[in-house]
Amino acid sequence: MTTPPLAIVVKGWPRLSETFIAQELVALEEAGINFDVWSLRHPTDKKTHPLHDRLTARVRYLPEYLHQEPRRVHEAMGAVTALAGFDAAAEMYAHDLARDDTPNRRRRWGQACVLAHEAEGSLEALYAHFLHTPSSVARYAAILRGVPWSFSAHAKDIWTSPDWELQEKLNGDTFGAAFGATCTRFGAEHLQAMADTPSRVDLVYHGLDLARFPAAPTRTLRAKDAPLRMMSVGRLVEKKGFDTLIDALALLPATLDWHWTHIGGGELDAVMRARAEAAGVADKITWRGACDQPDVIEAMRNADLFVLPSRIASDGDRDGLPNVLMEAASQLLPILSTPVSAIPEFITTGTHGLLANDTPQAFADAMQQIAGDPTLGPRLASAAHDRLHAEFTMAPGIAHLAKRLRGILKTA
Repeated sequence: MTTPPLAIVVKGWPRLSETFIAQELVALEEAGINFDVWSLRHPTDKKTHPLHDRLTARVRYLPEYLHQEPRRVHEAMGAVTALAGFDAAAEMYAHDLARDDTPNRRRRWGQACVLAHEAEGSLEALYAHFLHTPSSVARYAAILRGVPWSFSAHAKDIWTSPDWELQEKLNGDTFGAAFGATCTRFGAEHLQAMADTPSRVDLVYHGLDLARFPAAPTRTLRAKDAPLRMMSVGRLVEKKGFDTLIDALALLPATLDWHWTHIGGGELDAVMRARAEAAGVADKITWRGACDQPDVIEAMRNADLFVLPSRIASDGDRDGLPNVLMEAASQLLPILSTPVSAIPEFITTGTHGLLANDTPQAFADAMQQIAGDPTLGPRLASAAHDRLHAEFTMAPGIAHLAKRLRGILKTA
């Protein structure tokens, strides 16, 4: 099978936690962009999203660990020495390795060699989702093949990558990207300040493909003394701040009837469950684990408040603009979150939702504010719903990305 002109490099496929990538790839395919997906990792999720089934592009898996496919890696490393860009790529890799001699770095070089070898001469450009490891693979492979590369940056990749690496990936003199996109103004301004040419980085909100979501339900006003049904969707990792939320739940008065449902997996699952037990609130919490999109939307339609206590993690990692906030808004579900990163680009506190500081008391106060005024949540949710439809739909961003990608493809 002939390799399409564009290779799109992703961390893993499919991934439930990265449905924003699936949404984009399906839309780019429908816009006429011809590509293969090259995944650095095999899937680990037991469930998939309906979007994953809509993608018709071929998915090709690179060696997740080089020792697992020695023959494939050895053949590729030998073959790429004949490519015109080998000397430049090898020099760049050696320069990077001198500053970051890690198994991760060596693995990315090996994966890039496999991609460059197996993609054949029909490859015209590469596009990577995330500016850290996927972009390293795309950059090395692009130099080997003598073609341009580009990226979409999100959150962790921006805030936990060393400055030297970001700057070189954004600098035309060091085989930087032909262009880059990022999904928040906060991130775009940071990367533009590091680039040799600020116009190299575009602000492109993911937005939502509203055709994938049911119309918002007709909601009845909650009685003041009715149970407050809260929910969250997010991985149980440090930057999501669910420890703060659990501690906040423990501060709610005994007179308030409430229940919180959490959807998502994560490395801190056992830790968070133990914290809830210790705080004495475990009997009011439902842990649903990873769920597919229809289940998530159904939960949103049956809840009174969506809570996402995002924070900056100790290693600098943080959310960008989580798509789940826009998904909640699509279902007229009131939102409580934090003023971290790009969340205020969608939610103005007191207008489209409530943004609380990262403390248990601040979250407890905000939850009681919603519970005590049954008209407040619907008013905020209506404003967020209107803003979503006016400013955060998917189509404009896809049109811009498709135009940018066609600009670096010879056959577009």
